[in-house]
Amino acid sequence: MRKIWAASLAVALGASALGGVRASAAPKDGGKQLDITLLATTDVHGNVANWDYFKNAGYTDKAGNAVGLAHAATAIKQVRQERGADRVVVVDNGDTLQGTPLSYYYAKQEPVTASGLTHPMAAAYNAIGYDANNIGNHEFNYGLPLLDKFKADLDSPLLGANVLDAKTGQPRYQPYRIVTKKVKGNKPVRIGILGLTVPGSMIWDKANLSGQVTIEDMVTSAKTWVPKVRAAGADVVVVMSHSGQGGLSSYDPVAAGLGAENVSDRIAREVPGIDAVVMGHSHQEVAQQYVANQTTGKPVLLTQPKNWAQSVSDVTFGLQQVRGTWEVRAASAKLLASKDYQADPEVMAVVKPYHDKTVAYVNQVIATSTQEMSAAQSRYKDTAILDYIQMVQTQTVAKAMEGGQYANLPVLSIAAPFSRTALFPQGDVTVRDMAGLYIYDNTLEAVVMTGAQVKDYLEYSAKYFGQVPSGGTFDPETMTQVQYNGQNVWDYNYDIIAGLDYSIELTQPVGQRIQGLSFNGAPVADDQQLVVAVNNYRRSGGGNFPHIATAPVVYQQQQEIRQLLIDWASASKTIDPHAFFVDNWKLTVDGKPAA
Repeated sequence: MRKIWAASLAVALGASALGGVRASAAPKDGGKQLDITLLATTDVHGNVANWDYFKNAGYTDKAGNAVGLAHAATAIKQVRQERGADRVVVVDNGDTLQGTPLSYYYAKQEPVTASGLTHPMAAAYNAIGYDANNIGNHEFNYGLPLLDKFKADLDSPLLGANVLDAKTGQPRYQPYRIVTKKVKGNKPVRIGILGLTVPGSMIWDKANLSGQVTIEDMVTSAKTWVPKVRAAGADVVVVMSHSGQGGLSSYDPVAAGLGAENVSDRIAREVPGIDAVVMGHSHQEVAQQYVANQTTGKPVLLTQPKNWAQSVSDVTFGLQQVRGTWEVRAASAKLLASKDYQADPEVMAVVKPYHDKTVAYVNQVIATSTQEMSAAQSRYKDTAILDYIQMVQTQTVAKAMEGGQYANLPVLSIAAPFSRTALFPQGDVTVRDMAGLYIYDNTLEAVVMTGAQVKDYLEYSAKYFGQVPSGGTFDPETMTQVQYNGQNVWDYNYDIIAGLDYSIELTQPVGQRIQGLSFNGAPVADDQQLVVAVNNYRRSGGGNFPHIATAPVVYQQQQEIRQLLIDWASASKTIDPHAFFVDNWKLTVDGKPAA
């Protein structure tokens, strides 16, 4: 029997987050007490070694952080040694298979699905000894066969209760795991771990998932599975929720017919029987906070370690036996910073062959650049390096349109300033320079849109900028990546169009900023048809841009944009911005250039 936490504590916590509070209730009898530890990572994104493959050097940032499972492994092993392996459970909350050239190389260049090699990320998790891994949205980026290979390579179960087989409606992956810990002199403790992932993958990876799986609303799934985990004998229930909090979504859940994106706090609030929620997806860091469950009044612990294994959530459950049953009497969490630990030699040894081959691959010289090209200003000024993406996308789609129904239509291209640090040096350009410019594993598609739709699209994109008062000055540090309707508009959700001329007037409100939209010197007519090259993430509805997800698709050959960039450079041998850079858009304040 599980007791409801003290009513006064629930009232004090309410439904809000209170960091730094350890929730507890006084024991009512003299039953045994025991602490159990849960250690969690999330959003590792292909990072094992503390290495920046784009810079060909050790990872550094202003805060002195370290990335990668190798550093996190030392923290995990130290906790095991200090507290006893019989008291420690280790989990990962997903987004593992995408994010670095290491994960890319063994998905695409030397795919483990063909070679039979153990996936490098599975090898690292196995060396550390994880008890469960969850599925994140980026697990689907390379298709289900690679995900299934990763699952087979893991020693721990891969969880995903709300990822359902499209034909049977049953979970395609194991919904939960019960981990039993036997501490000498105590009754065994059973820790139930449930895995849930964000439904947005049905949009973001539609081509990989459509007809094969569906992803159920996370709250709905939790309501189904948490009671089953309890019924299976769990004394402690942990939900690994690959989701942020706050309820906002980067897509329209109603229009998409999907559950919302960031619902970890709702799961804690609406589903009784949960002791802790490990959050992910949002790349935030939350040591501990509490949400009162609306049914029981019990405060539920939420925690989220930093992405790229920069920190580990260290959760302590204080248990007490009540009439022979373990009850959670306290739950608290703190963060272990990976920078405070050296890289684990065992993990480094396991990943070394993979790492060395990846380093050799990314340092291949593929072309010569006639001058240095930087992406530092691409978010607020037209730059040659972003136009390189636009040029390759335009040429690829235009060639595919030759001799067909759309051969006579203008071809536009959409690209976003994914990286502020990307650089083509003057001289040798390597694979890692291309990978640093195009950091995502998107494929190229194309649709047909009207002039009016393109203008709507640009107006929506321009919400990325803050409004400047008439006579004011534009500051790119404070007036880009602003909040709009409660959400930050990140760099990857600001799209730039090549092939048309236009300006963005920053004194105007969102929806009234695009001026002078023209093609070859003539205004773009509302009904003018235009072919638009775009990545699959955006075309599938990622970012909730208008019209693009419903526009007729005229090109979809599953070609990776990054590889197209590499192939063009390899074939041309020379990258000369004079051959492709067109200064076609600008920011204005009172009609005058703002940047």
